[in-house]
Amino acid sequence: MEFAKPLPTSLVKRYQGWRATTYSENKSWYMKLADEGQHPRGLIISCCDSRVNATSLFGADTGEFFIHRNIANLVPPYEPNRDYHGTSAAIEYAVNTLRVVNVIIMGHTQCGGVAGCHAMCSGQAPELEEDTSFVGRWMDILRPGFDRAVKSSDKEEEQVKELERQSVLVSLENLMTFPFVRDRVEAEDLTLHGISVNIKTGELSHYDPAQGQFIEI
Repeated sequence: MEFAKPLPTSLVKRYQGWRATTYSENKSWYMKLADEGQHPRGLIISCCDSRVNATSLFGADTGEFFIHRNIANLVPPYEPNRDYHGTSAAIEYAVNTLRVVNVIIMGHTQCGGVAGCHAMCSGQAPELEEDTSFVGRWMDILRPGFDRAVKSSDKEEEQVKELERQSVLVSLENLMTFPFVRDRVEAEDLTLHGISVNIKTGELSHYDPAQGQFIEI
């Protein structure tokens, strides 16, 4: 495997700094995690965007959240015969094996995946319509949200903002198509949450079903 190279020196130095400080100061906690396994209370499904960091946002310790990241924080519908197994496997493991009690879908502003979905669905990105586009076929999950977004406004900018919110709502809807998620929700043994982070202002909003909208926290 001659194409693989050692880590860049800059990353090696940053790791060594972490090992000498954060790890050294919390060594007993890391050993406990290794010996006793993980017991996170929540699953967070967030975007791959490098500007979004759930652990920093909530000031979480290592081992507190089970985190799955994908383009545009999407959850596919429950379809065992489809090739969406990465996200679905993470949900199954978190809900059935780790027995998390919260599942949080974390969307964000200025999402490139969402913008790409809007461009694709509005005919502005034909390359994403190609069968060979992994991004395009993944963003197909959000097409129902696009249909709602275009009804919300005639302005493209507002449609994209609404589609960012729809990425959270579509994912929440799709979560309930998983039988093992629905069973635990109906048994009041599992709660689902939808949140959105404004990466420019740092503001956090959560979806309030009673009001049918996102409310700033």
